[in-house]
Amino acid sequence: QVQLVESGGGLVQAGGSLRLSCAASGSIFNINTMAWYRQAPGKQRELVANIPSWGIPNYADSVKGRFTISRDNAKNTVFLRMNSLKPEDTAVYLCQVIQASRVYWGQGTQVTVSS
Repeated sequence: QVQLVESGGGLVQAGGSLRLSCAASGSIFNINTMAWYRQAPGKQRELVANIPSWGIPNYADSVKGRFTISRDNAKNTVFLRMNSLKPEDTAVYLCQVIQASRVYWGQGTQVTVSS
């Protein structure tokens, strides 16, 4: 089993920045893709960004140019730097990790952007 713990969420004004972190622990041997999703009240969960163990990151159109995903493989940690935040970015942000075709989710961290 893999456990994921997110941190870094909070309340920020529009135009501000936050940096989310997600640390994986447990039975880790070869994490493939690491990703951030978000879910706003009454809406479906959506992909924000993902980053494979190799290759280039992928971003949702709504966050391109504002958010940056990165990972530290030595620490099994994925980050999401969020700049120029907008009220519509308000959501619970969840970390996802894929290892050996199994998908693991974190509990989520709340991000609230005030106008």
